[in-house]
Amino acid sequence: MASITIDGKVFEVDAKNNLLQECLSHAMDLPYFCWHPSMGSVGSCRQCAVIEYANEDDEKGRLVMACMTEPREGARYSIEAASTFRAQAIESIMINHPHDCPVCEEGGECHLQDMTVMSGHTYRRYDGKKKTHHNQYLGPFINHEMNRCITCYRCVRYYKDYAGGTDFGPQASHDNTYFGRWQEGSLESEFSGNLVEVCPTGVFTDKPFSKHYSRKWDLQSSPSVCTGCSVGCNTNPGERYGSLRRIVNRFNDEVNGYFLCDKGRFGAEYVNSSERIPVSMIRNSHDADPVQIEADIAKEALSKAAKGSIGIGSPRASMEANFALRDLVGEENFYAGIAENELGMLDKIIDIYQNKPVNIANIKDIENSDAVLILGEDLTNTAARLALGVRQSVKNLGRQMGADLNFPIWHDAAIRQLAMDKLSPLYILSPHTTRLDDVSHTTHISSAANSARIGMAIANAIDSSAPAVKGLTKDEKALVAEIAETLKSAKQALIISGTSSREPALLEAASNIATALQDGDNKANLALVSAESNSMGLALMMQGNNKALEQAISAVKKSAIVLENDLYRRASSSDVDAFINGLDQLVVLDHLKNRTGEQANLVIAAATFAESSGTFVNYEGRAQHYYSTFKPDSAIRSSALWLSDKPFNEITAACADAIANCDGITDLTPGENYNFAGLKVPRQHHRYSGRTSMRANINVHEPKQEQDEDGVMVYSMEGVPAIKDASVLNSPWAPGWNSNQSIFKFQENAGGALKQGSNGQRLLLNTCTKKTWYEAAGSNDAKEGFEVFPLYHLFGSEELSAYTPAIQEKATSAYISLNPEDAEKLGLQASDGVQVEHNGAVPFIVREATQVGTVGISVGLKGLNFQDISSAVALDKADNWKNSETWLAANIIASDKREVNIEGVD
Repeated sequence: MASITIDGKVFEVDAKNNLLQECLSHAMDLPYFCWHPSMGSVGSCRQCAVIEYANEDDEKGRLVMACMTEPREGARYSIEAASTFRAQAIESIMINHPHDCPVCEEGGECHLQDMTVMSGHTYRRYDGKKKTHHNQYLGPFINHEMNRCITCYRCVRYYKDYAGGTDFGPQASHDNTYFGRWQEGSLESEFSGNLVEVCPTGVFTDKPFSKHYSRKWDLQSSPSVCTGCSVGCNTNPGERYGSLRRIVNRFNDEVNGYFLCDKGRFGAEYVNSSERIPVSMIRNSHDADPVQIEADIAKEALSKAAKGSIGIGSPRASMEANFALRDLVGEENFYAGIAENELGMLDKIIDIYQNKPVNIANIKDIENSDAVLILGEDLTNTAARLALGVRQSVKNLGRQMGADLNFPIWHDAAIRQLAMDKLSPLYILSPHTTRLDDVSHTTHISSAANSARIGMAIANAIDSSAPAVKGLTKDEKALVAEIAETLKSAKQALIISGTSSREPALLEAASNIATALQDGDNKANLALVSAESNSMGLALMMQGNNKALEQAISAVKKSAIVLENDLYRRASSSDVDAFINGLDQLVVLDHLKNRTGEQANLVIAAATFAESSGTFVNYEGRAQHYYSTFKPDSAIRSSALWLSDKPFNEITAACADAIANCDGITDLTPGENYNFAGLKVPRQHHRYSGRTSMRANINVHEPKQEQDEDGVMVYSMEGVPAIKDASVLNSPWAPGWNSNQSIFKFQENAGGALKQGSNGQRLLLNTCTKKTWYEAAGSNDAKEGFEVFPLYHLFGSEELSAYTPAIQEKATSAYISLNPEDAEKLGLQASDGVQVEHNGAVPFIVREATQVGTVGISVGLKGLNFQDISSAVALDKADNWKNSETWLAANIIASDKREVNIEGVD
């Protein structure tokens, strides 16, 4: 710590931070543009200028940039004395900036507006011609308005230096500087949407939001959690007139920090989809058309159907909804709604987290790790925010090099210049190439089963008491020795695996490696990724109860209730068809139309995450609560409230009491009796407009305020300001700070943890110090045919976001991938079409990176059901396929191990 004086006041500051960060941490209003707490300092905008005095006798001082200045013990600074310079600097910045605030989409939430006012620049003296630019098409996510640019370089520092993008950057110089692609086209980075929030002006704006734009202060919002994967990123959905308009990041330093992936940011428009189920429907016979019914009738019909019925839960439904279904049908009749293999892997993750000496890694742990091993997980496509964290971890070598030379950690440009292309080690064992290969030291292409054996060998090389592995090749042994030595020498190693490979041995290998690295209280970081937003929550509910979807399908029951789950995505079409055809009654609760719902006798219109409250448990076992953003139509209700007559808070309490390890979920909110000076938390901004007129076409009288099921927030602009109490932090705002930059006002220090609010509750606590091992699997026997591995895509593989138009523009169709050597042996060309039984025609893609003897099958993409590959599936040449010259007849015969036989016939 250091003691410094700013404008006559003495402050204790952290000398490791720059002066700007410390000024903000002490709630001072010092303007800035280029600095960002996650990206450090480069000093390009000159807006945070202050006067630094040499000593007590110095009355003139010198100008320094606060973001590039290390606080010195006893130093004296003045913010006020540099105000004229800052006003002149922003006047220069604004010379070419257009006078379009009234029509700019950033208006009212613009950091440039805030800093202009704060700097005292209120009159534009320049009346000459402004420099203008042409805008580019940057894809379905981002609008480009280059004329608003102030050349702060934040965009390129984020996109290229932080997120690792390669197709975007600065061009030209001076007032001709242009930020864009070398030619028009869709931005390639999976994190491009963060440009919307990183840019302090309106250069990059949310394109889907633009299509149904509303002023930011007119959006009703709430704290929420992303449904796109198991990371559980914190979000703020915004609604107007019953329509979800946008998603923005909500800061949580332990989960997602300042950033989201593009699926999380742009993938929630399924809430407005034309495929929504707007009202409950009943079908009196299988061939009859569904008939719409009132909500009360639907509730009564659901209650009757529950008698003697089984309940099939869902990894994308909340804890409360799953528990309410379990409570309704009885624990003995409740099934997980996922495959037995996946449920077993989730149980294994819980066992590892609780009973192995490992540290369950959050996003900060991932970013701070200095050696990383990824086992069989295509992280960018299955848990993208963690992949962005891994990209930060490989920069730790440069930070250490800088620290050895006494470079401050925030001096971004100096550290990058010093490190050049030197990166901390990242090793990837995968059946195919990944989007992280550009920063990996080694990517070893190997089947999931063989990658697990290599992982087991690494554990043994680190700790000889771990089970040994035989049968590795010379090259594999060398790789094992290299990885083992790297992980042992690391200060904080990280192992990542997950369930997407469908290979349990990978989890066991990851556990053994992390266990081998344990040294007393020093534990290795371990992150085991699950598939969906509440996969871990569902697994916690099923602990000790191996009732997976296979058991539900084989149960001798005539009635079933399916909760927010399309069974055709979980099991083969033939198995699901046989199951449904054997039922007298099928009840489906869901918010989107799907194959399972199309065959239901009773369809219940369920609310989405934006219209309901609930709890998700992420990959760490961290429970997080999401609040409803707006009330849906009266015909739509939360699944939990359809299934239970209890108030919502009582459902949560009952779930916490009944499910082992889940007692912490009742601590996620302040409770239904929360108030601050008699006020609750408002969902609407204090500048919210049109409240009394937006329903005037229905009734001129303002309706009674909607009741909040949590009892914590209100559907109103009246309530406790977050600056007064942020026990539930909705949208950050502070006087003079209208943009998302105002979050520092709510942090313990700028860039640090929140002063108030919940980061979630870790449900799985690890105090284990004893080393125990999983046994290594035997060597792979020689097998005929091709081994199948799944291919995931960030855009398209996940069920709900695939209904979103912008995501559909980025998604590809289903395909099958083979190594060129195998394709040549079979007489196949890359342009050949393949007819897959139950699925139709799909393209056949040749990829160099696919291992010989394996075949990749896309998961979740339109045109092919991966689950059907587990049974006998015929492949035939598709008629009239473009450029097809080879007659193809092929058969895929898959066992539980997903081995495949493919034959090409001339």
